[in-house]
Amino acid sequence: MTNMDKLYEAVEARGPVCVGLDTDFSYLPADFVDSTLSKGENIVRFNKKLIDATKAVAGCYKVQIAYYESLGLEGLKAYADTLKAVREAGVPVIADIKRGDIAKTAEMYAMGHFTGDFEADFVTLAPYMGLDSISPYLPYAEKQGKGMFVLCRTSNGGAKDFEYEKLADGRHVYDLVGDKLNALGKDYMGEHGYSSIGLVIGGTHIEEAAEIRAKYQDSFFLIPGYGAQGGKAEDIAQYLSKGNGGVVNSSRGILLAYKKQPGAAFDEAAYNECVNMKEAIAHACSLL
Repeated sequence: MTNMDKLYEAVEARGPVCVGLDTDFSYLPADFVDSTLSKGENIVRFNKKLIDATKAVAGCYKVQIAYYESLGLEGLKAYADTLKAVREAGVPVIADIKRGDIAKTAEMYAMGHFTGDFEADFVTLAPYMGLDSISPYLPYAEKQGKGMFVLCRTSNGGAKDFEYEKLADGRHVYDLVGDKLNALGKDYMGEHGYSSIGLVIGGTHIEEAAEIRAKYQDSFFLIPGYGAQGGKAEDIAQYLSKGNGGVVNSSRGILLAYKKQPGAAFDEAAYNECVNMKEAIAHACSLL
């Protein structure tokens, strides 16, 4: 069984919410911070309470490494400890690292994030340099069932700068990327019909949603853009397949939910937000 199979089963069991642990120190409630601990240690305390509170309603977690790198060595320890906490909770974890280099450098990135202190179940990758920026990760997919989510059509406004440009044959650049990755993924299929090579498909542009979902039926989607970036449940639902086939990330919307729920502790508020998000997406899927 591949990690993508495990992610599919996690979504079946608990829903498609991906909790983004993009934890900036400023997000921590002032009365939670322990002044005797470092910023990194406080972030780990915060993350662990959030994981405990939401693991019953989260399909997976995504940890964005930049928030931890910004704190230097103590941040990298917090990153490793956070990954470990998610894996100990028995929930799939995505290392959001967006690596995109080639050759020996990519081999080292793959080793660094699929083994050792920073081991995760999935990584995010950027394919701009070509398929040889993806290939060094594939032995881990073949031998250990590891997975990857590769940037295809993203949720940011700048996606229009390159991804939407038209090719001579009428396809967009994102179509070319998706088509090549989908073809490559055929050699890494799991038991539930999804490849170990997933796609990052932003949920803020819905014009081509049905077309993209139909075109890449065996590609699992990581769908950013919900909540703070403007993606709505009815938009997101179009990128799922009967409520599965993808995970929907929310970071600030969950981490800072306590600011919109007066009287609720941050972990309780995070749980409430996950439930609300899960139910909204399920309802939107039921109307399709």
